[in-house]
Amino acid sequence: MTDTAENPSPADPSASPVERAFRVLRFIAEGGSTANLSDVARQIGLNRITVMRLLESLKTAGLIEADGAGGGSYRLAMPFLTLAARALGGADLTARARRILPGLVEQTGLSAYLAVLEGAEIVYLLCETPDTPLVSRIRAGSRLTAHRATPGLAMLAALPRGAVETLYAAHPGHDEPDWRVLNAALDTVRDAGCAWSFSGLEAGIDSCAAAVTDSRGVVQAALSVAGPNTAFAADDTLRGTVETSVKAAALALSRSSL
Repeated sequence: MTDTAENPSPADPSASPVERAFRVLRFIAEGGSTANLSDVARQIGLNRITVMRLLESLKTAGLIEADGAGGGSYRLAMPFLTLAARALGGADLTARARRILPGLVEQTGLSAYLAVLEGAEIVYLLCETPDTPLVSRIRAGSRLTAHRATPGLAMLAALPRGAVETLYAAHPGHDEPDWRVLNAALDTVRDAGCAWSFSGLEAGIDSCAAAVTDSRGVVQAALSVAGPNTAFAADDTLRGTVETSVKAAALALSRSSL
């Protein structure tokens, strides 16, 4: 007898929808065939109808695809594999950045950050601060449209020319930049090797950032330093120290990716 909604396979009633989807993905990743839904349901502790619906949802989301052999079997799709690869690479990058950021804070006396590009936004992954009151609103987990902050400008400048407008077009819904102004700013960043902002994002906060790239020159992240403009006004050597330190830290993190 085949399973039906009224006669399901034994299932764990406490399993959340996310956990159920993960069971199906793990089953496929481990080489399991989804040709026989009843068999899949028994092996992963779900009912047949649930498995069928999850397969449809995962296929619609682009996480799985037909394996080409016919018979209703699936394999993990490229978007899922790409996401997993980025997560692994990001974890490694974060671990390496954790060793670099404290030195950047010590050299400059200012807060240091690691940010990554996600679509047309940047996400701050790490924040290391000195033993002084935190003056910036930026925290780990903060998101901003890329061109609004120095880490985003540094990463956008590291993209191939013309790729920035394509990136924004592929991720609509963000505040549209003045392209003439932005392209001029990106040229300045490319020439300088870093991006500077003077109270551009937050009043009274100056920031400098440099891009981190892999062995092929593909942008991976950005390191930035931010602090009160009063600190720069009080020490006319601080800007040079910050720029040199940020560039050196970004280069060290890039080289550790080789």
